[in-house]
Amino acid sequence: MSDISYQALNPPDRVLLGPGPSNIHPRVQRAMLAPIVGHMDPYCFTIMDDTMNLLRFLFRTKNELTFPISGTGSAGMETGFCNFLEPGDVAVIGVNGFFTERMVENALRCGAEVIKVEAEWGRIIEPEAIENALKAQKKVKLLALVHAETSTGVLQPLTEASRLAKQYEALFLIDAVTSLGGHELAVDDWGIDIVYSCSQKCIGAPPGLSPFTASQAALAAMQARTCKIPSWYLDLSLLSTYWSGSSRVYHHTVPISFFYALHEALAMVVEEGLETRWQRHLRHGSALQAGLEAMGLTLHAQEDYRLSVLTTVRIPSGVDDLRVRQGLLSDFGIEIGGGLGPLKGQVWRIGLMGHSSSNENVLLLLSALEQLLLAQSYPVQAGVGVTAATEALKK
Repeated sequence: MSDISYQALNPPDRVLLGPGPSNIHPRVQRAMLAPIVGHMDPYCFTIMDDTMNLLRFLFRTKNELTFPISGTGSAGMETGFCNFLEPGDVAVIGVNGFFTERMVENALRCGAEVIKVEAEWGRIIEPEAIENALKAQKKVKLLALVHAETSTGVLQPLTEASRLAKQYEALFLIDAVTSLGGHELAVDDWGIDIVYSCSQKCIGAPPGLSPFTASQAALAAMQARTCKIPSWYLDLSLLSTYWSGSSRVYHHTVPISFFYALHEALAMVVEEGLETRWQRHLRHGSALQAGLEAMGLTLHAQEDYRLSVLTTVRIPSGVDDLRVRQGLLSDFGIEIGGGLGPLKGQVWRIGLMGHSSSNENVLLLLSALEQLLLAQSYPVQAGVGVTAATEALKK
């Protein structure tokens, strides 16, 4: 026998109320137990075809190139930049959070010249600032914004930015990692050219896939490139030959169990209905925010532009950030997120996404947080958060 030691796999059962992943429904969990088939098996192709159609429904698009990238949302981000930017191209990027900064890094690695349109972490990028950046350049190849900034809790308006992108003949790229499936997103109606997301947040599947879609205008720009796409693995011109057509061309071994899970999660989205799903997330997010404010806590994101699926709340003076988060995890089995970048130690990030977005989780989190705040002598009236949230849920 080998003398290698290891522990038995026995993960704890957590209530995932952080910035992702979210808990997955038992139906999605069961889907992952289905027998694995090969990546060139006819059944795999039927699941792929189905998944593309389901994603078109979710993205609200007719784009032919719509499928999940084998990788997390960061793979989707890199796909969005490396396929459409070449050295010397100009990219205008709205920068108001951790993940907008990551977009800048991706664009720079493609050799693009990046023009930042900056705003305070917690505020939207204003249309006037976007237009000023676009008109100051001779030619802009790409305008990029994060729809739902996971680090700040801000929901970025898109329709005016889309109009400006078209006016200045730039491709319009959107990060919908935290919004897709939880907030309204209409790719075709809003004139968005490139969108990437992830599987593990509002969609309600495990992490590991990045739903992606690109318009005909984006594909035309890709085909007009003067140099090779720098990533072989994320090359959309190669991936598309595997995902569509009568003769599939092998590209890579896809994670078929994740495909099953995504397929089942998307089927549940269709069964619930998009509008109903958006309203569910809005109802729970509004109730959580009402409860937090009733407890005397301050919401961080700009008023009227707050996400319902991810709430940022400022940590009160004198309250130990890590002690609260560790207490939630150890005493109640609840995970929430801390701040990133300049917001580290300044905010908590509370997610209500996908299967985790429920009445029970709103009330559980508020009750647990109240107990931990009282233990640190934070003055909160017993039950006030739960009461406020309960009243909001009744509405």
